[in-house]
Order: sequence, then structure tokens, then C-alpha cells
Amino acid sequence: MKKTAGLTWAALRDLKCAELEGAADGWGRASNRADAARDRIDKQLLNGLRDTQQGEAADSAVARLRQLSRNFQYVYTECGLLRTTLNSLAHEMKAQQRVLADALDDAAALKFTVHPDGSVTYPAAGEGLIDGKPLRGGSASSGGLPGLVAPSGLVAPNPNTAKAQDIADRVAGAVRAAAEVDWRYAGILRRLKAEEGLKVPDSTWKDAAGDAAAVRDAARSYLRNGIPQDATPAERHAWWAGLTQEQREEYLAVYPDRIGNLDGIPAVVRDAANRDNLQLLIGKLEGRDDDRSVTQLAGLREIDRQLQAGTQPPMFLLGIGDEGNGRAIVSYGNPDTARNVAAYVPGLNTSLDLDFAEGDLKRARDTAIASQDLNHSSASIVWLGYDAPQTPDGFGSLDVMGEARAEEGGRAFNSFMGGMVATNEYEEPHLTAIGHSYGSRTVGAATQHGGGIPGVDDFILVGSPGVGVDHAGDLGVGKEHVFVGAAENDVVTKLPSKQQVALGAAAGPFAYVVGDIADQGDDDLWFGKDPASEAFGARRFQVDEGPHLVSPGGVSIDAHSQYFDPERDAVSADSIALITAGRTREVKMEEPR
Repeated sequence: MKKTAGLTWAALRDLKCAELEGAADGWGRASNRADAARDRIDKQLLNGLRDTQQGEAADSAVARLRQLSRNFQYVYTECGLLRTTLNSLAHEMKAQQRVLADALDDAAALKFTVHPDGSVTYPAAGEGLIDGKPLRGGSASSGGLPGLVAPSGLVAPNPNTAKAQDIADRVAGAVRAAAEVDWRYAGILRRLKAEEGLKVPDSTWKDAAGDAAAVRDAARSYLRNGIPQDATPAERHAWWAGLTQEQREEYLAVYPDRIGNLDGIPAVVRDAANRDNLQLLIGKLEGRDDDRSVTQLAGLREIDRQLQAGTQPPMFLLGIGDEGNGRAIVSYGNPDTARNVAAYVPGLNTSLDLDFAEGDLKRARDTAIASQDLNHSSASIVWLGYDAPQTPDGFGSLDVMGEARAEEGGRAFNSFMGGMVATNEYEEPHLTAIGHSYGSRTVGAATQHGGGIPGVDDFILVGSPGVGVDHAGDLGVGKEHVFVGAAENDVVTKLPSKQQVALGAAAGPFAYVVGDIADQGDDDLWFGKDPASEAFGARRFQVDEGPHLVSPGGVSIDAHSQYFDPERDAVSADSIALITAGRTREVKMEEPR
């Protein structure tokens, strides 16, 4: 009852929601100005300074500009949240005004009177069962009995009684709902205030993450329910294209996590949304001391560092999240404007951590640089859109040896590639799917769902323990478009088959490798036919044999991780670049196993 104190139906009726919307527009303009200022700093001032100036003074200026950019980003976020909060408040209040107006219209049509306290009086009507005279009028109020109650079952009720009661209930219900809305949004608006000072530390971003969560929860009916989560990437692309600029700005301000990770949304939009969400995630995880949060925070900070530093080719953050082992999708080059787009799926032990942010991102960047040297219209993506298996207990892990992670990841990868097709400006772009290690099994799983991976022309499988099919032609593009790199000393490409393991008793696959009895004359690996075998039918390209598993220096599986490295395995890295750039005829091949 406390929430309804002071609010009457007359006040609700007279509320000017247009004024709330006008205030929202003002905050929106402030948000847009901050965003434009941040964009100018990032794309003009910082780039110009880095390109033309060096030394301590230049480094100091860069640091200050980055801080200013961060401040403007915070202003953009908070002002955007204020805009959506006010618009959502107006949206919910107008809904209750409509309920109230319908009730008042019905009362007027029936010649009932609605009093300031919400009670409703109604005139005499009907006729008595005994004397036939009209039954007296009365009053009705919500939560109470009608003002005139029939004394016995021998007297028919006034037909207006139920109608008046319904109107009184509707009026009271609208007032109660509006009071609850007002109370809820008042709390949110009180939270939306900045700390004093010129800096925006991580603690402030932590508060901003909480602010965003509160506004998201409040704006469910206003914004979130409109996001086409269950639609196809093409349908989502059309949905975004059909929004007004103001609607897009609100979605980006309040739901950067959803828009940034929604397949079918243009790359530049996803990048902008995810850069904002990245700061919210850093703020969210800052101060937590559990291993998962600490690990993911290190990865997020390194991605943020690279985004702030600027790279060539330019980075586009196409996905970011902290669910599961973490999510991160990074493109080097704009995948919407590139003729050639490659998407690399990592595998075993990959998660959102510092190793991923430094190592897997470098693989994508190296591929992008080499591909752009061959064809300037190229982009390369690293896609961590699933929970790759982890091996804290060694190679015998059920997740590693199982296929559930690959199947789940394959469906997500299909959706992502469908989004690339929907947003690319070319009618027929050249798309390449790259799977490394367990990631090749994930790519293989993707080919078996929903008619295959949308738009993919070529496959590159490196360090593969099998892809779940027994012939290259089963991947859906023709065996001449399936390319395999398998280093002689890469133990993962020689894991024994499940049948071999069963025959070899309880020793796990790693024991077979160490014992040097893996895949002896057998084309089968753990996840099916060896992709490098003649029986599989793919085109095997040349790679360096890699370091031996066992050497005087100890045990090493480095041969499994150097396929993308232009320094450690230039032949393999060049082959990957040639394939992704659409110049497959120049790839140096070698005989299958």
C-alpha cells in the first residue's frame, strides 16, 4: 500500500508522458555527443598521434587521450541508460493510462460517476422480482463490497452493480500498477549517478555493470522482448535494418551484451556493442578472487589492451562474454566488407584467458596479415563461441574424448557463419572454416547440422584428431576444397581409434602415443578417419614436421601448435593464407598418409 500513497487516478490520467520522453531525448543527445567524442579520439587523435609522434611526451599524451576516451565511453553508457530508463518508464506508464482511459470511457458511456477516491456510483436499473420497480443505485469500490447489497436471494441484483465493480477494480488496478512502476524506476534513477572526479576507474565500471543490469530488467517489455533471439541470422539482419536510429541507439546502450553477440547484426555494430560490454564485464569481474573470474579478467584485460593500442589490420570485437569458459570472437579486418573471410575454431584447452588473448588472437592476426598481402579484401576471425574441452586431468578427460562439446559448438558456429553470410556486402563471398585440434571436430559437427555450414567454400583442418566423418566429401563442399595440415610429430594427429583403445585395455590414448604404437598402419583416429590419410580423400598441404615428442630436452607437444606461426612453420602459415585468400592452386601439397 505504501507504493500507492499519493498517486490518484486523476494524477495518472493527467501525467504527461511526452515530457518524460522529451527528457529521454535530451539524455540521448548527450549520449550521442559523448560517443562521437570518443570516436574522434580513438579514430583520429590517437591514430594520428601514434603515427606521427614518439617519445615520452607522446606516450603521456596517448595515455591521457585513452583516459579521456574511457571517460566519454562511461558518459555514453550512463546517459544511454538514463534515456532508456525514462523511455521505458513512459512506455509502462502509458500502458496503465490506456487501462485507466478504457475504464473511464466505459463509466461515461454507462453514465456512472468515478469519484476522486476511485469509487464508482451507478444509477437505478432493472426491476424488482416482487414489485417490478427499478432497483436502487449504489456505489462500488475496489477491495470492498458494493455500497448497496441485496438483502436476500428474493431480490434481483441491480445489473449495474457488477459493471461498476469491474470499472472500480480496473481503475484501482491501473493506479496500483502505475505506482509500482513509479516506485521501481525511482530506485533505478537514484542509482544512475556518477562519482566525482575526472577518472573512471574499474570500480565505477563495476557500478555501471550493476546499473545496466537494473535497467535491462526494468526495460523487458519496452526493449528486450523485441530482440529476435529465436530468429535466423538473416531475419535478425532485417530486423536491425528496420529499426530507427533512436531504437538502435537504445538497444546498444542497454543491451550491448545481446546485440554484440547476436548473429546477423553488422560487424561494426557488434564491435561497438562488445567494446562497451567489455568494460562492463571487466567491472563485473573486478575484485572477485575465484580462479575463474581471475582467469577471465586477465583475458579480458589483454583484449582491451589490444583494442586500445590499435592494430593493423584493425580489430573487430564480434563477441564477448563470461559464460562457461568464456566467449570471445575477434576479427582482424572487417568481415562485412571483405571478399575473403576465414573463421578459425580453436580446440583443446582453449578458454577466455591470457593465453587465448595473446596466442589465439595472434594466430588470427598472422593469418589476416598474410592473406591481405595476397588479397587486400581479406579478414580473419578467431571464434571462441563454445566451451572447448579442458584437460586438467590429462588426455583421458571425458570432455576431450567425448563429442558433446563439438556438437554444441557446431550448432553455434553454424549460426555465426550464417550471420557472416547475412551481413557480408558481397553476393558470394569466399568463406573458409578453419579447425585446429578439437576445433576441427567442432567444425566437422557443424557440417552435419542444418544442411551444413552456411556459405563455406573451403575447409582447413590442422592438428586434427578426426572430424566425425570418414570422407572429405561428407563435409559438403567437395573433397578438392578440404585441406589438411598434419605435422609428422604432432601426436594429436596420431591418436589411436576407439577400437584400438578398446583392444589395448585400460591405457588411455596418451599412453598409446607415448608408447609409439598409435595408428600403426590404421587410418582411423579417435574421431573417425584420419583427415591426412589417403582414405579420407582431402588435399594434404606441406607443413614442418615439428619438434619430436621426446627429446633430450624433455617431452614437447609443440608440433601441435605451430601451424599458424610464420616463424616456426612458414610453409604451413603460407598455405593457410593462400587458401583463405582464394589462391588454392598455389598451395604446396604433399602425399597423404
